[in-house]
Parts: sequence; structure tokens; C-alpha cells
Amino acid sequence: MEKKNAKAIAKLAIQALEDKKAEDIRIIDISQVSVIADYFIIASGTNRNQIQTLCDNVQETLGRAGYPEKQTEGYQTANWILMDFGDVIVHIFDRENRLLYDLERIWRDGKQIEVQDLADGASD
Repeated sequence: MEKKNAKAIAKLAIQALEDKKAEDIRIIDISQVSVIADYFIIASGTNRNQIQTLCDNVQETLGRAGYPEKQTEGYQTANWILMDFGDVIVHIFDRENRLLYDLERIWRDGKQIEVQDLADGASD
């Protein structure tokens, strides 16, 4: 998948998360430090129902746009849902597990970016 598609997927995923009131959405560009993906999107939900709703909305939004997920893990327990869209991986946490796993620290070699950055230079 080319970077342009990864940016489009990331933007759609963020819109889907924002639509359902996800908290503390972060985007980490890991394209320079890992081959597993270009972007990690990390967000939090307040409870199990909201976390599952966030996941459902991301799946539905991206699926309709032609980007079905390859794999989803953690849906039943909903304390950390991992959604694999190839070059974009979405992590939805409850507050406790987000603090516990602290992906932002683990992936600090990646570059934290803003949503606007996904639009800039979208042709690269």
C-alpha cells in the first residue's frame, strides 16, 4: 500500500473515532522506525460499550471506503482493541490499559503528528 492510501485510511479512522467522542487521539508516524505499519492511531474510550462503538464505527467507515480490516483483536474484553488495516493500526484503549501499556512511550522513536499533517503533502 502506498503512503497516500495510508494517509487516507488514517484520516478516515480519526474521523470515525472523533464521531463517537474518542478521547486523547494520537497519531504516531512509525514509517521510519518499523516495517509493520506507517501509522499507529491511539485513542481512549470511557467504558466497554463506547470502546466497542468506536471500533464498530472505524470498521464501518473504513469498510465503506474500501479499506476492510485485516484483523481485529480484543473486541470482547474491550480494554485494548487492536485493529489492523495494513499500513495503519488503530489502538483503542480504556484509560487504565492505555496508561499501563503506554504505546506513546514505547514508540517514541516514531514521530507524533497532527491530523493536518496527514493532509499536507498527501501526494508523497
